[in-house]
Amino acid sequence: MARPRGSEFRESHEAILHNITQNIVRVARMKHRVVILTEIIAPYRIPVFNALARHAELDLHVLFMAETDKALRQWRIHADEIRFSYEVLPSWRWRVGKSGVLVNRRVVPALEAASPQTVICGGYNYPASWRSLWWGRRRQVRFVLWTESNERDQRSGRAGVEWLKRYFVRSCNAFVVPGKSSRAYLLRLGASDEVIFTAPNAVDNCFFATQAEKIRSRESEFRSQLKLPARFILFAGRLVPDKGIFDLLEAYAKLEGGLRREVGLVFAGDGVSRQDLEQRAKRIRPGTVCFPGFAQREDLAGLYALAEGLVLPTHSDPWGLVVNEAMACGLPIIVSNVAGCADDLVEEGWNGFVVPPEDSEKLSVAIDALVRQPDLRQRMSAHSFERIHSHSPEACADGIAAAIAGGKEGR
Repeated sequence: MARPRGSEFRESHEAILHNITQNIVRVARMKHRVVILTEIIAPYRIPVFNALARHAELDLHVLFMAETDKALRQWRIHADEIRFSYEVLPSWRWRVGKSGVLVNRRVVPALEAASPQTVICGGYNYPASWRSLWWGRRRQVRFVLWTESNERDQRSGRAGVEWLKRYFVRSCNAFVVPGKSSRAYLLRLGASDEVIFTAPNAVDNCFFATQAEKIRSRESEFRSQLKLPARFILFAGRLVPDKGIFDLLEAYAKLEGGLRREVGLVFAGDGVSRQDLEQRAKRIRPGTVCFPGFAQREDLAGLYALAEGLVLPTHSDPWGLVVNEAMACGLPIIVSNVAGCADDLVEEGWNGFVVPPEDSEKLSVAIDALVRQPDLRQRMSAHSFERIHSHSPEACADGIAAAIAGGKEGR
């Protein structure tokens, strides 16, 4: 049998390469192209987007409106952990008091370049959110709103704002929510239940559980490093009035003096109210109130590992992901009933206590019950660890994927 000449061999080789290339392009076209528009590169979202990118039928691209918000968050950006396609849009941020505006350039060109079949928009309170909505309607691209807002959020209830929300909701094809309170709020805004998909809010449970075990193995070293009391309850978050930090300090002061000698209070975080909080804490005698400052996730897991419970007495919070983190480390939870996570993660008397906001008396009673009963704490700890398993990055990604799959037909 005669061997092919050089030119014939090259032609055959080129034909094979062409077929391979065409097959790769064909497979790529079979994937559903998805763009997620969200505010910042939050550490708790990276594991979720990584899990979503692993879905074989999806082609994911994430548009971040900014890298971070340094005025409110001191999170370290773990870019080395990102396993999905993304870009950060040029932005300008303006803030006065509690209010702020984040304005982006190149939203529309970025959407045009990505050419998505589905856009998932994280919220409706940014100019970029509205620009992407209008772009999607003009291009007849399916538009999904991913929202954590709930009726008990202080940002709800304003007539003009509620009208804009209703308009935005009516313009969407589907919705992604983290839990029960957000679903109820969307229904009140006019969304249909059959197009609301639950993607449970999640953190990297495995990381926090593993890191907590590491800290427990060198407990005395870590405790000494941060000057922590032998026993303490923990608050983790921004030190601002809306988080209920002054309610918590007052609740701690109401505890019986002998109990305060045994159990301290730790505020992990930073914020505009830190100095005022520290000054008020000095007036509590007996008692120990500590301020270790802002903690990155590694040290935060250590604080969860050694605390006897997490307290989130917030006045308004769409969710409260510190609760997820603490539960992954096996902590009982005391949370106010306005936190979005309360309905889904905390069961009264089972893995914690749910109290009204701005009620230091009931908050103090809950803290007293928790720290005085080691058997109860142990049961609640096990229940928290058990419940948080269903709130994993993979479960969140599956919920988002379900919302995307709901609109693939006919595309």
